Amino acid sequence: MSRAPAPAAPRPRAWPVRFVAATWRRRVELLRFGTVGGLAYVVNLAVFNLLLHGPAPFDVLSHKPVTVNVVAVAVSTVVAWLGNRYWTFSAGRTTRHVRELIEFGLVNVGGLVISSACLAVSRYVLGFDSILADNVAANGVGLVLGMIFRYVMYRGVVFRGDR
Repeated sequence: MSRAPAPAAPRPRAWPVRFVAATWRRRVELLRFGTVGGLAYVVNLAVFNLLLHGPAPFDVLSHKPVTVNVVAVAVSTVVAWLGNRYWTFSAGRTTRHVRELIEFGLVNVGGLVISSACLAVSRYVLGFDSILADNVAANGVGLVLGMIFRYVMYRGVVFRGDR
């Protein structure tokens, strides 16, 4: 009595196929993440321009653009935290609100460091100093790398449920 050979184990799929499959499974989460990020960006622009160039009584800080930027970033960070907490990653939110907000803020600082590092490499290592080069480095490459970092960290550290 001969036995049929055991079927060969399925070959593992190549990493690009696995990456595309994982991205497809998370498509709703990724769309929500992008929507929240876009809303936070609009809030940042609105607060920044209102406080820096807006009419009275909003122009009390118009002579302090760096302070205005810090306020705008803080407001937009809270908007992003709320949107990601209650919509994008609602299943992973924790009961420790303050800890979660602090972790969220630290991750955002990490994203800022990534964007700034891209600009610094472009400027000081590669010697590119045009307006276009600055924007491509900080708001193109840096923004994309920072966004990937934020998504991974939000998912793996900030919004992973009570631990």
